[in-house]
Amino acid sequence: MGSGGQDAQGSERGREYDTVSGTYAEWVEHEVLPLVQQHAGVALTHDPDGRATMGISSSGGAAFGMAWFHPELYHRVLAYSPTLTNQQWPHADAMPGGAWQYHSPWAGNPTATGSQPGAALIPNAPRKPIRFWFEAGDRDLFYPAPAMPDGMHDWVLASENMARVLSAKGYDYQFVLSRNAGHVDGPTIEQTLPEALLWLWQNYTPQGN
Repeated sequence: MGSGGQDAQGSERGREYDTVSGTYAEWVEHEVLPLVQQHAGVALTHDPDGRATMGISSSGGAAFGMAWFHPELYHRVLAYSPTLTNQQWPHADAMPGGAWQYHSPWAGNPTATGSQPGAALIPNAPRKPIRFWFEAGDRDLFYPAPAMPDGMHDWVLASENMARVLSAKGYDYQFVLSRNAGHVDGPTIEQTLPEALLWLWQNYTPQGN
């Protein structure tokens, strides 16, 4: 799907893929998947353990958000270089740090915890039934641009922080930091995707629905 071009603050991509809410999952569930079933002649399971989301970069962040905000729909997520940084647009008072707040407090209130404004989501919420495989390259993106000196635009640090909080909460996850790899690195995907899919679907038994 086209995202209107450009990136980050002020962009359509920032609205469609980087907004931290359940809106994207709801659009897929109510508008996209019914058309898929209708035109492809398939029946999709309603078992959340039998449904996965996958994405790269901003769509990787969106894929995680689909499971986070709607775990009744999705339990499994796979992402390469997921945008777990502050690319959200427009600004939202409830989530000023965008996807950075999945794992870390908003830079404007770095000591926020619990229900305080700007607190990180995962450390302050009950564990959800999400199984997450994700990868970042050690040469992934970092935006030191003067227009974005917010401390929330380092893709490697964001993924490392995500792994740390997932571990602390006891999530089923696997994080791969690829050596000498950049953003959404093609050779890395070729080498890791088969094993990533095997790990993602480990222990799944179809329920017949």
